[in-house]
Amino acid sequence: MSFKYTPNTLKKLEGLYEEARYIIRYEKGNFNSGYCILEERRVVVINKFFSVEGRINALLEILPSINVPEEELSGEMLKWYKQLRAEPTADTEQTQMDL
Repeated sequence: MSFKYTPNTLKKLEGLYEEARYIIRYEKGNFNSGYCILEERRVVVINKFFSVEGRINALLEILPSINVPEEELSGEMLKWYKQLRAEPTADTEQTQMDL
């Protein structure tokens, strides 16, 4: 999946997590991977010192490991979520995507 690393893309990813009932917190801490997932509380903690690109990459890296109830997603968010799942997120190019 290819898209631009913009604040708008970050907000859309945060909206996806919100619809999946996860809380995203940006905190400082000693995370080996730059983030931490508290699965039982449905909280994702990301290093607050990450740039927009780093935050997007962390959220994309976490997405396959969390349970996203597809039936609770809105129509457009479900379409975007399926696009995100369809292709691997590693080494994405910066090109325009269906935002």
